[in-house]
Amino acid sequence: MEGEDFVPPPECPVFEPSWEEFQDPLGYIAKIRPIAEKSGICKIRPPADWQPPFAVEVDSFRFTPRIQRLNELEAETRVKLNYLDRIAKFWEIQGSSLKIPNIERRILDLFSLSKVVIEEGGFDIVSKERRWARVAQKLGYPPGKNIGSLLRSHYERIVYPFEVFHTGASLPQTKPKLYDGEEVHREYKPHSIPLRQSVQPSKTSSYGRRANRLQPDPDPTEEDIEKNPELKKLQIYGAGPKMMGLGLVPRNKSIPKKGNTTLLQSFTSPNSGENGDGPCTKMTMRLRRNLGNPQFVDSFVCRMCGRGDEDEKLLLCDGCDDNYHTFCLLPPLTEAPKGNWRCPKCVAECKRPAEAFGFEQATREYTLQSFGEMADTFKADYFNMPVHMVPTELVEREFWRLVSSIEEDVTVEYGADIHSKEFGSGFPMNNGMKNLSQEEADYARSGWNLNVMPVLEQSLLCHINADISGMKVPWLYVGMVFSAFCWHIEDHWSYSINYLHWGEPKTWYGVPSVAAEQLEEVMKKLTPELFEFQPDLLHQLVTIMNPNILMAHGVPVVRTNQCAGEFVITFPRAYHSGFNQGYNFAEAVNFCTADWLPAGRSCIEHYRRLRRYCVFSHEELTCKMAACPEKLDLNLAAATHREMFSIVQEERELRKGLLERGITEAEREAFELLPDDERQCDNCKTTCFLSALACSNCTERLVCLYHTQDLCNCPTDKLYLRYRYTLDELLAMLHRLKVRAESFDSWANRVKEALEQEEGNKTGVTDLEVLKAEAAEKKFPDNELLQRLNTTLTNTQHCQQTSTERMTLAELKALVEKMENLPCVISQLEDVQVSSLQLDLIHQRETNAPPPEQLQALLEQGAGLPVDAPECELLKGMQEQSRWLGEVRRTMGPEGSEVTLVVLRSLMEAGCIVPQSVSVETAMAELQELLTIAERWEEKAQICLEQRQKHPLSTLEAIVNEAQLIPVKLPNILSLRGCLSRARAWVTDLEEIQNGEHYPCLDDLEGLVAIGRDLPVRMEELRQLELQVASAHSWRDKASKTFLKKSSQHSLLQVLCPCVEKRKARGEEMGCLDDTDTNTLGLSAQDLRDPGAIVTAFKEGEHQEKGALLRLQQDNLSKPGSASPPQSVCVCGRAPRPPLLRCHLCKDWFHGGCVPFPSLLLPSAPPTNPLCWWDWDSRFLCPRCQRSRRPRLETILALLVALQRLPVRLPEGEALQCLTERAITWQGRAKEALDSPEIQGALEKLQELKQKQPHREGEEEEDGKKGNSESTPKKEMNGGTQAGCENGISRYNVTGVGSLLPLVPSLKGPVIELSLTTRTQLEELQLEGDLLEVSLDQTSTIHRVLQAASEPQRHTLQTLILVRAGRGGRAKDKRKRKSQRGDTGAEGGPRSQDTSEHPPGVTHTPG
Repeated sequence: MEGEDFVPPPECPVFEPSWEEFQDPLGYIAKIRPIAEKSGICKIRPPADWQPPFAVEVDSFRFTPRIQRLNELEAETRVKLNYLDRIAKFWEIQGSSLKIPNIERRILDLFSLSKVVIEEGGFDIVSKERRWARVAQKLGYPPGKNIGSLLRSHYERIVYPFEVFHTGASLPQTKPKLYDGEEVHREYKPHSIPLRQSVQPSKTSSYGRRANRLQPDPDPTEEDIEKNPELKKLQIYGAGPKMMGLGLVPRNKSIPKKGNTTLLQSFTSPNSGENGDGPCTKMTMRLRRNLGNPQFVDSFVCRMCGRGDEDEKLLLCDGCDDNYHTFCLLPPLTEAPKGNWRCPKCVAECKRPAEAFGFEQATREYTLQSFGEMADTFKADYFNMPVHMVPTELVEREFWRLVSSIEEDVTVEYGADIHSKEFGSGFPMNNGMKNLSQEEADYARSGWNLNVMPVLEQSLLCHINADISGMKVPWLYVGMVFSAFCWHIEDHWSYSINYLHWGEPKTWYGVPSVAAEQLEEVMKKLTPELFEFQPDLLHQLVTIMNPNILMAHGVPVVRTNQCAGEFVITFPRAYHSGFNQGYNFAEAVNFCTADWLPAGRSCIEHYRRLRRYCVFSHEELTCKMAACPEKLDLNLAAATHREMFSIVQEERELRKGLLERGITEAEREAFELLPDDERQCDNCKTTCFLSALACSNCTERLVCLYHTQDLCNCPTDKLYLRYRYTLDELLAMLHRLKVRAESFDSWANRVKEALEQEEGNKTGVTDLEVLKAEAAEKKFPDNELLQRLNTTLTNTQHCQQTSTERMTLAELKALVEKMENLPCVISQLEDVQVSSLQLDLIHQRETNAPPPEQLQALLEQGAGLPVDAPECELLKGMQEQSRWLGEVRRTMGPEGSEVTLVVLRSLMEAGCIVPQSVSVETAMAELQELLTIAERWEEKAQICLEQRQKHPLSTLEAIVNEAQLIPVKLPNILSLRGCLSRARAWVTDLEEIQNGEHYPCLDDLEGLVAIGRDLPVRMEELRQLELQVASAHSWRDKASKTFLKKSSQHSLLQVLCPCVEKRKARGEEMGCLDDTDTNTLGLSAQDLRDPGAIVTAFKEGEHQEKGALLRLQQDNLSKPGSASPPQSVCVCGRAPRPPLLRCHLCKDWFHGGCVPFPSLLLPSAPPTNPLCWWDWDSRFLCPRCQRSRRPRLETILALLVALQRLPVRLPEGEALQCLTERAITWQGRAKEALDSPEIQGALEKLQELKQKQPHREGEEEEDGKKGNSESTPKKEMNGGTQAGCENGISRYNVTGVGSLLPLVPSLKGPVIELSLTTRTQLEELQLEGDLLEVSLDQTSTIHRVLQAASEPQRHTLQTLILVRAGRGGRAKDKRKRKSQRGDTGAEGGPRSQDTSEHPPGVTHTPG
């Protein structure tokens, strides 16, 4: 099933306990169990304030993760990969490599193809009955495309020989035939899954759940060989299998493989000619290395008969180098076979069943920081987005797509099963190794601390003394994206709890316990190949299967995303799996409650059938609890009694069976003192505790009483029973458990009698407290009687406390009634009395409105009563009214402090609390009116400040002036007043800039625009400034498009100004690449505002640029002549390699793959006369010298006209004007030089040569011979592009760069002569013209004249023609390379080539 089709299962239950429920962890889990157990897993979100600190020492925490290859985790995919490995091994033995074809743009699933063909009756029947179309349909291919024929061809070519080989039929020497189809075949690289064994626990760790067991070391994988040079030396290249057990594909795939070579040739090493010793076979190589080994003679003996005679009939296996006589083989061979030969042992390798699969350990040790960096980098690179932005749904779909793919091999690492006792728990611990704060100490004692939960009183694991790592001691898990934990159930089918300390979520899938067997059946049904040789595969935590596949077969599956700070609970025998969404840190542990005991016993029976080792003895745990029943709570005691009863009944029957067999000898054995390895059943591996059968002769063996027939064949009198308890002792323990479980009934009768006594016979409070203490001591469960007892004691304590406090008359009457209804005697009832006469007196005086002088006296009289009378409250209200009115008068009076909105609101709030009267209501109305007006003005000011709609300056000034009349301090009005001040200052600054000597600079205007936009004031000048700034930016953008190349690293100002810093040596140049505009001309930001300073700096830069260039030329020209060639050239900084070009201007070397070579022929105008080599386009300027597009002068003049219309000054505009003046000046000098008679005569001569092909006098005959001898191969090379003529050279049909190659030997020069003065003048002009970032016609004219006056550089021209002709033939490759190259090598423009010297380190073949 493809990952894109993955449908998430339904969500599991999520619980959010209150703080009260959270105090009892196991009690809360028992409460939610009826609901959560139906899903198998559930998620618990602790209260928001429960956030334990992370206690791991991050700096010292180091771990080695496991390596997980995702498509090897999924069960069906692993079956397919195993099948492909076996086919690849088979074809490797045949001397070929397996190449898997593609059909319909996806790789062909050979395993599914083989399976469907077998289901349809086999290859012969499918072919005979023409069922290949049905096979294609079953494989999911669309009908009507003749795919059935393709499948038949591929099956017959690849799979059918392998299937025939497995039937045992003889198979001729064969290879997979090549198939000429449109799809490209993919060579399969074996995964070598059987070579990677399960992860072994650390040899230095003593916390493994089981003792380390002796297991063979796994064979080395291809990665091991690449890392180990000694193993790498042992690889023998060529067809066929390599070193025994490796099964690797040879690295040198260019070595030819011939199936019909002789026996000696098949042994020949590809490196045999390197040492000059002639051919060297594998045998001779081994003999040379092992001459000192006394056992080397064994290599010459037959493995069947052990003799070494008759050497001429001794065959050497190409796979393992073993020797066999031809007559010792079955069937015997009459003669030595031709080609590669494999012995029976190597041939059997293809039929060997798959070995147990397991994860391999990584070779690198990580810290949390290094692992996190690796994990985050992997996820960000994989999804091409930041890790926190990747949706969990996308990761989930991609995970299930990857695990189901046989094409994509994605490998991740998972720090799983890290022992917290060795590396430290993520929770705080009270182990004395660290001083804890009060908060840490609280979390260290919390029942939700995973170090505490397994040893709580309600947990059965607290009765196990040993620290079982992973069950009783937590394990740590450091995950990265896609790292997974496979389908499994916990050891002994116990509960598990997982807490995610931090990091990205962990995705879980769960199956309830009722569907556990259904899941196992589905996986065994779909992948029987995995379970055939590994029945306990699901206990190895190495196999996963898509939940959608399980759901399609009726298995109920749920899912959840566990976020940081959340718990996930798995219930007994609930299968679960999942994967990590990214970098995270989790901790997990097991625990067992009373309800687990039946499941634990069923698990032992299950382990006994699978012969699986136990982590602990279930009988030992049960008996240990039964030995101390007084320490068990009632629920646990009852559950232990039921479990113990079943165990005792079963043990009685088993011992009875021994007596019936006549085994009467017995001895007591303290099994708990023996190591687990010494008390395991030799048959089912169960850890024995209550009893075991042993033999006095076979002292090393014992069996449980279920397998007494499998111990040995010794006589019965040699057998004896080893037991821990007698049956009477077991019955006594069972009785004590029963007494403990029934002690609750006696206590319940006494509680009922105490709570139901009649009036006059009530018991005392002390008797009830004794009953409560007895319930706590004997750990009775929570029940209705205990709740009634606790409620009665709580009510009694409340009545005793309330009787000493002041209360109202109604409260006093209710207290008396409550005390009379209690089922116990309370002494404070008679002490509660109330004087109603005094209350009546106070009521009469309050209704007559006493004067102020009597108010305090009445309050003092009411305070002396034991009851709070309502009349006293009314008197207190009158006092509060008087105090509040006085505070209002002081605040609003002339002598009051500053009035703010806060002060007004506080007075209003205080007035609402004061009892109401006419004077209070009047004052409240006045305050409310003033507060309303102030808030209204504040709201107006707030609207103006929010800038939703800017207002004119005059409007805001009017608002501020009117608001000043209110006697309240308003913050928004003050802020608005400040904005008005800044607006006036802005207008003043604008006037100063506009009235200056020059046009304002763009930077100044941009600063004013930014300030003006932030002001909540509407100003007309701001709009004008924005238009001016926009027009300036538009002009600069247009100029940038005109000058700058695509993705140029230079700014516009840098391109327009002379390049002084860039003319330094290449080693110094890298430091100048990120120059800013402020130091382009060596000017500060303030100097760039002065046009005169820019012009002066530009002129100085011109002179400096020319001098720096001359020095750079001198340095670069010295490179080829130095003693050692330069170590690096070109823009890439790498070593010289052909083809190389030298820049016409800076004289530095450049690779042809990094920069474009000259095209030689202009596509728009092919040359009239190809022999006029000075007209060929061979100029080359490197990207450092030609920094811009170099527009024509007419385009620049149009930009200058647009610049004149701008009312803004830009530094780029000043630089453009200077550049234009420099170009026009140079153009005038160039025209003057070209108009000289000498140059004009040279140009006329060149024009004549271009229009007319001259005959070479005196060489006609010689050239004719040369043309006859060389024209034929050249014609063949150029496809007949050269046409014959009278002298063989006079006429050519130029159709491409390749057609110029025959002309190179015939090029002549110089064709014109120039005086030394003229040549110097033209070279000076050419140098200055190449420095201009402007295209001028005079530049190319001067170059032509100088070229014609020089000798043609035939070597370089020939190299250019060959390179350009080769590129034209590979148009597709060129387009691919062009898309990958940077803009440095993709830019064109005028180019020149200095061909005076050869490139450094490169030798040219003479043309």
